Amino acid sequence: MKDSAWERLGSYLKETQILGSIQNTLYWDQNTVMPKQGALWRAEQLAYMAKKLHQRNSSKELDELIKLAEEELIDSERIQKNKNLCKRKNIRLLNQELNRQRKLDPILVEKLAGAKSQGYESWQEAKKHSDFKIFLPCLKELIRLRIEEAKQISSELSPWETLAQPYEPDISKKLLSQIFTPLKETIPILLENIRLSNEEKWDLDPSSQKDLCSKLLDEFGREQELIAVAESPHPFSITLGPRDFRITTRLVEGKPFSSFLATAHEWGHSLYEQGLPSETHQWFAWPLGQATSMAVHESQSLFWENRIVKSKAFSKSFFRYFVENGCPLLDYQKMWRAMNMIRPGLNRVEADEITYGLHILIRTELEIALIEEGLDPSDLPYEWNERYKRLLGIKPTNDSVGCLQDVHWSEGAFGYFPSYLLGHVISAQISYELEKEIGSIDDLIENRDYKKIISWLKTNIHSHGRSVNAMELVKKVSHEDISPDYFINYLKKKITQLDF
Repeated sequence: MKDSAWERLGSYLKETQILGSIQNTLYWDQNTVMPKQGALWRAEQLAYMAKKLHQRNSSKELDELIKLAEEELIDSERIQKNKNLCKRKNIRLLNQELNRQRKLDPILVEKLAGAKSQGYESWQEAKKHSDFKIFLPCLKELIRLRIEEAKQISSELSPWETLAQPYEPDISKKLLSQIFTPLKETIPILLENIRLSNEEKWDLDPSSQKDLCSKLLDEFGREQELIAVAESPHPFSITLGPRDFRITTRLVEGKPFSSFLATAHEWGHSLYEQGLPSETHQWFAWPLGQATSMAVHESQSLFWENRIVKSKAFSKSFFRYFVENGCPLLDYQKMWRAMNMIRPGLNRVEADEITYGLHILIRTELEIALIEEGLDPSDLPYEWNERYKRLLGIKPTNDSVGCLQDVHWSEGAFGYFPSYLLGHVISAQISYELEKEIGSIDDLIENRDYKKIISWLKTNIHSHGRSVNAMELVKKVSHEDISPDYFINYLKKKITQLDF
């Protein structure tokens, strides 16, 4: 019996997804165990894969398969007199991505892939030597290529908005301003009215930190045969297949909670991927089986890092493991305070919940300036340092702890950074709803009822995939439009709990 048009489209998408998984595997390897001298060849491999994927995602064959599947769907609905909303949504998303891909010059796609790989290696070298000038030529090339990409894709959206769409569908600078402006106005005031934490200097040896990270994942219920863990220069989570999830962390000398919190953060990302409809293989190669946006992704990672691991209830339940691994703190409350230390710092990844948003606001403003407002990339270190001094009251002493600290721009990921702060906002709003429905997070942690938390998240957040965008998902869950008020109220409550 001849396969239906829908089945033929599914087979085509599956093969494309396999190629994408190979590309992701190369990326995972590059960031974890690849020897440094393999970088040039890896850049060629990734450029080749990007070219092949672009060919498949913009081909006439795919266009024809989508049209045939759509015609078949319409005929089926006419007979059955019932609309298949999932299939309709998949078709719409496929057409949307096809149109985006077909607007791109294949030569540009290949150049971008090579520039991203070279940019990553250059960034690592520049960060190592704390010398922005090493990275500057690659950054200029990435900005040039990404601006060209934006021009090819859309004349309706601004260049930055166009580049942000794959990370945050339907985002606009206007909407972003409505959410971010109250935060930019409120967070500095909150900082002025609290007594900053005093940091106790202590550390844990690498083996102890690794043991704690492993115990943490076991506490949350990870499947050893499903999730692999490794180290990388910058923590990340990636999915290589329907049953193949990878997360990385990093050990930072003098920061005993860094790896632990990064592991919790990446667990949240991975758990979201595990809960998508693709887990059943039904939609893994289809748009509906994918994450709806990076802000929703970040809301999940930030939920586990901040709402769970940084809670007093978690410190109380997990303190004994830290003691067993050499933690010198006298009780769980000291550990909780140490984990929630509030002090403006230079590092985004190590930032507390109060100051974190300022790190993102600075990056968002700078990348918009680089893409749309003519900021000369060579002026980036100066602009970065000035904004840190103005908003956080501190100034980077070198490029490594300043404008070179993040990997994102080295991979051309302009438009990604706002997702982190949007994730905080979304996390606060859905956490409020979670507690209304299944009880306080502190009680759930005290009872070690992580399965109940995961089940709620999977049902209400993960399982929707791309059937709704981030803003629609927030409204679906909370019955309100997205609002910064929940996050602001959460920060105020946290400050009160810490008794500043």
